[in-house]
Amino acid sequence: MPEALDSLLDLLDLERIEQDIFRGVSRSALVPRVFGGQVAAQALVAAGRTVPADRLAHSLHAYFLRPGDPGAPIVYTVDRIRDGRSFTTRRVVATQHGRPIFHLSASFQAYEEGLEHQAGMPAAPDPESLPTAAEMLPRHLPADVANRLIEARAAVDLRYAEVPPWGSVGEPREPRSQVWFRTNGKLADDPLLHVCLATYVSDMTLLDSVLLAHGRGGWAVGDVVGASLDHAMWFHRPFRADEWLLYDQESPSSSGGRGLGQARIWTQDGRLAISVIQEGVVRVPRG
Repeated sequence: MPEALDSLLDLLDLERIEQDIFRGVSRSALVPRVFGGQVAAQALVAAGRTVPADRLAHSLHAYFLRPGDPGAPIVYTVDRIRDGRSFTTRRVVATQHGRPIFHLSASFQAYEEGLEHQAGMPAAPDPESLPTAAEMLPRHLPADVANRLIEARAAVDLRYAEVPPWGSVGEPREPRSQVWFRTNGKLADDPLLHVCLATYVSDMTLLDSVLLAHGRGGWAVGDVVGASLDHAMWFHRPFRADEWLLYDQESPSSSGGRGLGQARIWTQDGRLAISVIQEGVVRVPRG
């Protein structure tokens, strides 16, 4: 297994310090705070470890309350809200320095048959035809920024279908973007692990579509400042995070210093796997 993916899996392997209390550490990020996808994925790991193995995550709703300190451990306390015949609900509070930084509610369901339909998968280029991050990033960013971004995402093979925001600064365009992603290595057959890794990746690019509408390059070039505010995901069908997934993203609105991103994640064979919605702070720096 590649070292970067092994390091990410270690990050998600929380230390259990009491029956429903877990402790996690952080990794370096592009900004001096804990990456939102990390804390969301770790919180879902904590919730999932208190749920029977036959109950799979079907939704999460989360709020980012304060910036996380990457130099301090994060304590995740799980509240067993409900254990029903079909559904299990957990609430998780992530704490640092005695204050909550993140709150997550997650629901799990035992498998059952039901009505089936889904929207059609949008057209997208073959992921194998697209440049890797190592090939694309140096074309559009200074070497030091490109190298930091490549290192931060080294556990994931993430490929943009079109030029990303920081490659088209000053050129507003349709607020929609597509990326293909998969882990850089095979994973164990653990459904919770695949869901948690998709949660981790889901926070990487969702607000890009907000930036595209205004011709802004984003956090990588510093022409906006921002942070995730809340995040919701619904897991519709089984998938593997080590196989190609299409992240089709768009922004229906931005106002009041906030931007909204919504997305669907598809398997390569056309199954709708996940729906995602996120709102974040998106501000133009004051001169």
